Amino acid sequence: MAQLTEPRWTHVALPVTDLDASIEFYTTVTPLVIVTRNVDDNGRGVWLSNANQVDSPFVLVLAEFKPEIGKNFGIEPGQKATTLAPFAHLGIELPNREDVDAVAEKARAVGALEWEPRDMAAHIGYICAVKDPDGNTVEFSHNQKVFSTITELWG
Repeated sequence: MAQLTEPRWTHVALPVTDLDASIEFYTTVTPLVIVTRNVDDNGRGVWLSNANQVDSPFVLVLAEFKPEIGKNFGIEPGQKATTLAPFAHLGIELPNREDVDAVAEKARAVGALEWEPRDMAAHIGYICAVKDPDGNTVEFSHNQKVFSTITELWG
């Protein structure tokens, strides 16, 4: 088993009110796939990531808590657990401008499109944003250059 040798940023965790609906959303609208599912005394969850992301593992953790556990985190039963809104968001960079349009089309079809596709400042690129089932914002961008900037800096 591979051993961690230095500190590493590994995940972002979001509470969800309906894990199955959230899994359906993230595996349909985003490029994320299920890495593993977890069930314990606190509830159930899933780790999602890009397929085959071995070099720099990073996951989105979705956690559906049992009501008595959720209350410990300020989550009320039956209430959406929106964490990332209105501007706070998860960002996914896509290789082509048309990919942003395709995500927007998928999101529009299910009533989840939040920001129509648009060109922004050079450091932001061409973007759109969607809302997950709990109201969290997920931004999709092309030419934001996060990947290329980091690769040029440390690659």
